[in-house]
Amino acid sequence: MLPDISLRSLRRNTVFLLLLFSPVLAAKPFPEQAAMDLSGGLASTPASAIPQIHFPAPAPVSASMRDFTPYTNWLRDEMQEASVPGVAIAIVNSAGILDLQTWGVRDLDSQAPVEPDTIFRIASVSKTFAGTVASQLVDQQLHSWDMPIVNILPQYSIGTDVSSQQMTLKHIMSHSSGLMPHAFSNMLDAGVAYEGIKAKFHEIPTVCPPGRCYGYQNVVFSLIADVVEVSMGTSYEDYVRDRIFGPLEMQRASMTLDDFRADSNASAPHQYRGNGQWGVSTINPAYFTVGPASGINASVLDMIRWAQANLGAMPDVLPHSVLAMQHTPVVETPRGSYFNRWPGMDRAWYGVGWRVFDYSGLRIIHHGGGVRGFRSELLLIPELDLGLVVMFNADTRLANDVVPEFMSLLLSRTED
Repeated sequence: MLPDISLRSLRRNTVFLLLLFSPVLAAKPFPEQAAMDLSGGLASTPASAIPQIHFPAPAPVSASMRDFTPYTNWLRDEMQEASVPGVAIAIVNSAGILDLQTWGVRDLDSQAPVEPDTIFRIASVSKTFAGTVASQLVDQQLHSWDMPIVNILPQYSIGTDVSSQQMTLKHIMSHSSGLMPHAFSNMLDAGVAYEGIKAKFHEIPTVCPPGRCYGYQNVVFSLIADVVEVSMGTSYEDYVRDRIFGPLEMQRASMTLDDFRADSNASAPHQYRGNGQWGVSTINPAYFTVGPASGINASVLDMIRWAQANLGAMPDVLPHSVLAMQHTPVVETPRGSYFNRWPGMDRAWYGVGWRVFDYSGLRIIHHGGGVRGFRSELLLIPELDLGLVVMFNADTRLANDVVPEFMSLLLSRTED
């Protein structure tokens, strides 16, 4: 029997979250729909209100912007001051690696060092891969963004309001489903696998009609795995391995707990124990069952390939048509998340599996991830042809600072 904590907590918090999130999460919708403004009313939003992605020729990188020593020195010093067990960092452009560093140990118990091919869990950065999968299905004309998800997966009844029947593939992949944010993440936290949660999809409260508001999801986001199975006749894990990992030569990337545990160069998860001390923590297997949301294991070398592909370096695997689908803003995200407190942030959206920011005059593409014992940050700046990958084997708040510190360095140099 499924734990009943999920339904009780959802019912207990439904009224509160409806009041809390309805005005705050109101966001720019898809162009053909209306937006709920901060007062709760409806306002027309023309297509021109959603900034579009484009692919300009990258600006030449000056000699001063090729030297990232001040940044890597800052990160190393901060990591050592916080006693973070291990870190891997790479700075890349579409043509190569500009900087690659690893520090610390992959396991405090064994003291084995972090290496470039050490495996980390990338947590919600996995969603960037899921966005590619969905975009590939649309690019291949297997589905359209506007097709209701119930037409693809008629076995599921999702949401408590009839408006949720209009939820589309794009709504799912952009966190604009209109469902209560983080629906059933509490069950994942309690160790319940995705297969044990799906029967309860009809209990998820509908907060607003699809496309009208932003609400981050893990369980619902993972419906893309079911879409792959019915559309391609293969598992999501096999699809990602065959269509993304293989072609991009992401040689150590994987998607299962068994793969993670079997890898002799896997980094252990660590949590803070207090008094400047970290300790090896446990893994919650349930988060591997929502593979599209949080299931990928990868090394910094693998993530270099992923960053470069998303900068347009590998169009035979990720053509610009697919990148444009993912990197174009869909729904505006509200204030409150750690990235919305970055000093250069002007506006923030969610695209398809990626966050999209206007940051001090630059368009940047980003996703962060956090799961028990790991943090990761991935940043792309297409205009400058730059990418940043930072991976921690610890639940460290330092992860919140790596992007704004990097941007501060870049902006100071572009102003010189």
